[in-house]
Amino acid sequence: MSVSDAHMVYHARTGGLFRPDRVHALTGADLDIAPRETVGVVGESGCGKSTLARVLVGVERPTRGTVSYRGRDLWAMPADERRRTIGAHVGMVFQDPSTALNRRLPIRRVLRDPLDVHRVGTPAQREERVGALMGLVGLPRQLADALPGQLSGGQRQRVAIAHALALEPELVVADEPTSALDVSVRAQILNLLLDLKERLGLALVFVSHDIQTVRRMSDRVVTMYLGRIVEETPAARVTAHARHPYTRALFSATPGLLDPIDPIPLAGPVPSAVRPPSGCPFRTRCWKADQVCAESMPGFAANGGKTGDMHRFRCHHPVGENESTRDLVAQATRGAADAPEAAVTERLP
Repeated sequence: MSVSDAHMVYHARTGGLFRPDRVHALTGADLDIAPRETVGVVGESGCGKSTLARVLVGVERPTRGTVSYRGRDLWAMPADERRRTIGAHVGMVFQDPSTALNRRLPIRRVLRDPLDVHRVGTPAQREERVGALMGLVGLPRQLADALPGQLSGGQRQRVAIAHALALEPELVVADEPTSALDVSVRAQILNLLLDLKERLGLALVFVSHDIQTVRRMSDRVVTMYLGRIVEETPAARVTAHARHPYTRALFSATPGLLDPIDPIPLAGPVPSAVRPPSGCPFRTRCWKADQVCAESMPGFAANGGKTGDMHRFRCHHPVGENESTRDLVAQATRGAADAPEAAVTERLP
């Protein structure tokens, strides 16, 4: 799957009658997903992670840009062909299984629904597939006649995963699949996703606020900020070798069992997606920002490592490869003390 220069703009309820405000949920997103690859997507709330997920699975049509599956533009296809292509090859696990599943249908009907819609096999084969799907995600078959409300949160999420796998897709997009679960159940679901990925040869896009989990599950980590992809980093290098200041600040703020939290402080106003700042959107909080950052959004630059390590970033003043988090904390603290409040305000549009 490939996304090229995708923009997603929504009309807001604010603004004038004839000129309502517009929310820039996705801006110039470029992303390629290879077969069997796990891509993690991280960022703060409202940064565009879920919008990107919906664009990938064809739930949303981008305002501008293209979404391609195996080289074919999804939105250039006839509607029937697009539905068949996405339905058969792409599955999605939504954030809240209690609202994603039809509460009036038993689990048997929920899992059989995509098979019926796409007319896969005979009725007997569909019933057999429902049983196989329940076994695949570790659900006992006696729950087939239960309603979603009669299941626990972990069981509902397993049903949602089985539903996404019903048509044997090549790509599964999981949008915050463990956010509503307890820690112990969360670990079970994550292990299930990893096991299914290996057994079925899936490509996986994993969207989550739990960035340490994303790092451990992914081959590549994509960092988003205010609707833009600002960095793509190999998962093994993201904690200590990311080049974008926001990625380093994000990962420095995550708690660990062995190391104390040493977050990089971010001063300045959080920008609005309705009126994003000019140039680099992170400049209002970045200790490295200057006039160049206000004038233009930097293009992608490749890391100075091996070709094909998939590390690229968008920053006029990237973090040095050998700079430690402690160094960056000192720089950010110094920058916040040196920069007067008025100077920060002047940079806003």
